[in-house]
This record gives sequence, structure tokens and C-alpha cells, in this order.
Amino acid sequence: MTTQRLNFHHLHYFWAVAHEGNLTRAAAKLRVAQSALSAQIRQLEEELGEDLFAREGRALVLTETGRVALAYADEIFANGRALLEVLREGRARAKPLRVGAVATLSRNFQESFLRPALTEPNVRLHLESGRIEELVARLEGHALDVVLANRPAQAASAESKVRNRRIARQLVSLVGPKRRRAFRFPEDLEALPVILPGAASEVRSEFDVLCQQLAVRVNVIAEVDDMATMRLIARNASAVTLAPSVVVRDELRAGQLHEYCVVPGLFESFYAITVERRFEHPLVATLVARRESEILAMERRAGAAPKRSRK
Repeated sequence: MTTQRLNFHHLHYFWAVAHEGNLTRAAAKLRVAQSALSAQIRQLEEELGEDLFAREGRALVLTETGRVALAYADEIFANGRALLEVLREGRARAKPLRVGAVATLSRNFQESFLRPALTEPNVRLHLESGRIEELVARLEGHALDVVLANRPAQAASAESKVRNRRIARQLVSLVGPKRRRAFRFPEDLEALPVILPGAASEVRSEFDVLCQQLAVRVNVIAEVDDMATMRLIARNASAVTLAPSVVVRDELRAGQLHEYCVVPGLFESFYAITVERRFEHPLVATLVARRESEILAMERRAGAAPKRSRK
């Protein structure tokens, strides 16, 4: 029995046109005649027995079959790029580990999580920050090996290969300048200006719910998404700041900030986001599989455990 084989040359031309959304631009990018490109796509449609594009005015629009074919083509060519990278990097002296971290994630936590990668002689770390949606898209496109975030990524579909693993959970504290008397929670909260994470933060959402339950009205003077900026503002402002202790670890150790209290029942979770793939960076599994206690122990060793302010 003859097995039908897909013409991947035709598929690549279709893939290029689908992403460009325009036959002329795709032909120029591929450096082929527009008529030849159109003929190749017609041959693929004949091979599949379905139309892949429909014309709407001058625009090419994917049919339902075209959308299905594009999803498969994206995965096929992503695996091809991954194979080339694995073979190329296997011959290189240093294999890059490409990590994405959401901009709101604690820099101290990133350091603790990634420290083993810095001691590997044959690994070169590439770290970039951005929005979780952008980073996960790059992860699925094989441009990143793992994404670090403080919330899980949402699966685009039931077939999504994105995987979320919680790797640590931190207590969240109220911190600020040294006080003359002990801080009473929640009684003293209303009398002080407060700096909070941005509205998109899960910690912020849970804190708002807690304040509603306790009937506490908070005087918010700043909302800060970026944790590095929050650290800077917190140590230079006469205000109470809501933050995981790991975010202001260095400031607590140096006495620039003091921990007033741990907010009861409030935690920030940290996630390593990966995708199922054939050629995974060998260090990713090692980093993700570490126990939470190991990561937290690294943080404690990085700075002496802060003492809470008692005056």
C-alpha cells in the first residue's frame, strides 16, 4: 500500500503566506515569483483536497482548513528550529539557557532560582523580562526555555502544551521605616499611607478582599507593578509597603526597612512555566524539579533572616 506523504516544500510556502497575510509580501520575502508561489499553494490544496485561503477583496483569509493546517505547520517548523538549535548548541562550548521573567517578579527570587545555572560551566544564561502573555508566546515559539511568573499562564486551548508548576510560595508582609511602637494589624493600617502592588497582581487582589472582610479603608498613595521600583520607593517613602519579604530582603537586612507584620493568610506564589517539547534544555528539568525548601534556603543564605521591628 502506498503511503501518502506531505510535500513540506509546499507547506513552507503556505506557512509563509499565512503569516504574511499577503501573497506579494511572502513572495518577496521568499525570493520567488508570485505566480510560482501561488502555484505551489494550489498544489498543496489539491494534495489536501481542501481550500486553504479565501479571498476577501485583496486580502487572503484562512479558511477553517487553513487555520488547522497553520497550527500544524507552526508546530512542524518550530520543531525543525528546535532540532537545529539542539544540534548547533550541542557543538558549541556554552549552551544558552533562555529564561523569561515577568516584569513584576522579584529580582531576588529570580536570583535564588537561577543561581545553579550560573555555576554550570557549559551554560550561558540569557534573561529577559516582559508581560506574561508575550513571554509565553515566545516560549511556545521555542525562543525561550522557561518562563518565571507570579501567576500561572492561561492555557489557550484544551490542546495547549503549556505547563505551570508552582516552585515556591512566600509570606507577604507590611514593611516600612522604623516605628517607635509596635504595629497593630489591622488597627494601625488606616492611619498610615500605603504602597501596594498594581491592580493586576494576585497579591493585591487578595489583600483588597482581606481589607473588605476586616472593614479596613486603606489610604493608597502609590500602586507599583515593577518590584525593583517598589523597593526603591519603599525605602525612600514614609509609608507602609505591602510586599513579599523576598522582594525587600536586602533592605530588611540593612535596616533600611523594618517588617511590621506578616499579613495573615496572604502569600505570593512563584511559577515555572514550560511547554512539552522533544528537545528540552537539560537544565530546565533540574531547576524546576527542585523542592521549594531548597529555593527558600538559598534566599535565607543570601541575606540574614530579617528581624521584625518591635519599637
